[in-house]
Amino acid sequence: MSSQNRPPITLLDKHYGADFLPLYTATVHVTGGESKHGRATGIVRSDDGVLDLRLRMPEQLGGEGGGTNPEQLFAAGYAACFHGALSLLAARRNIDIPDAEVIASITFGRDPVDGLFALTAEIRIRLPGVDRAIAEELVRNTERICPYTKMAKSGINCVILLEC
Repeated sequence: MSSQNRPPITLLDKHYGADFLPLYTATVHVTGGESKHGRATGIVRSDDGVLDLRLRMPEQLGGEGGGTNPEQLFAAGYAACFHGALSLLAARRNIDIPDAEVIASITFGRDPVDGLFALTAEIRIRLPGVDRAIAEELVRNTERICPYTKMAKSGINCVILLEC
């Protein structure tokens, strides 16, 4: 069994090019499953086959539950990304945060602007054993570099293409 390595701190090195520099692309396919509705009974598969799961509508939205849903997947991605960025910044400053925890809550609800749907995010960070002032600085700096936080606060470049 091979050991898992932490990402290199060099990921924090700034890019000075004029254009977006892609480093990795994740691609997943969603189909409708039994109900022919991706949100309710979707099947999610990644191109590399590592991710393969069934979506289920949560009970709070009238579904039967019993499976994951898009909000949980988004929360998992956000929390993991924030934790990773936080860990890189701490490592660069030689601050040990072995018990760091990031809790992401993503809420699906009604949008007052159009009356339809929107998401809100709440991110809580626990850094036991770290001085409060240092922890606050780490979190503030993590907010500045975490791509999920940047997306949540500033939006994302999004292209929608119809392929027939």
